Amino acid sequence: MTSQSRSMPSGASEASVTGEPAGAAIDLYWLPLGAGGHFVRLNGRIYEAIRAFLERRRAFDLYHSALQVRVPEGRYVIEMAWPIPDSDGAYRGVVVEGPVGSHRMERFRPFRYEVRRWQDGVIPDILEAVASPQRLSSDPDRARSVLDLVGSVPALVWGRDELGVGDMWNSNSVVSWLLARSGLPIEEIQPPVGGRAPGWEVGILTARHQTDSRLPVVHGRHASL
Repeated sequence: MTSQSRSMPSGASEASVTGEPAGAAIDLYWLPLGAGGHFVRLNGRIYEAIRAFLERRRAFDLYHSALQVRVPEGRYVIEMAWPIPDSDGAYRGVVVEGPVGSHRMERFRPFRYEVRRWQDGVIPDILEAVASPQRLSSDPDRARSVLDLVGSVPALVWGRDELGVGDMWNSNSVVSWLLARSGLPIEEIQPPVGGRAPGWEVGILTARHQTDSRLPVVHGRHASL
């Protein structure tokens, strides 16, 4: 299997599926939660089974999202990652770090996540991506806008519902926040059929609140700190 989609997703251009070169692009990848790691995948299934039981619905496949943004100057991977593998964040293009679980423990690296804007970077387990890549835009200005916004991602606590919206801040929140703030039609972007992306709505709501100036921006730690 390649990084191309198993089937052409809604809204994807022919160029995104055929791999034809383009001067600029924003591509969204949907990766099964825990791809390549049985422990994370098992925990995700247990979490979804509990949520489905409480909400009286069927269980869905869970997905983690990542972006690949190409501009004439280069290609970048944008993704939240945890745990942080080492302290060499500059190599991975880390621009924001935030706490995992609690602010009290964030001074310790195992309890922080990182948000990457990684030039020529890689998306782990990209070969397992489903209905991907989904081409969201080929506009160079829009692509640069997404890249510029990465350093302003709010460093909310991973795994917590700090905004009281019924879902937790996570990697999907970062991606949806970026897409919403950049002005892309976020309501038209959906995970693969039969799946859901926990945290996606949290990112959208956070972006809208900040746009309306009702929610203060929470700045994270920079890679140099």
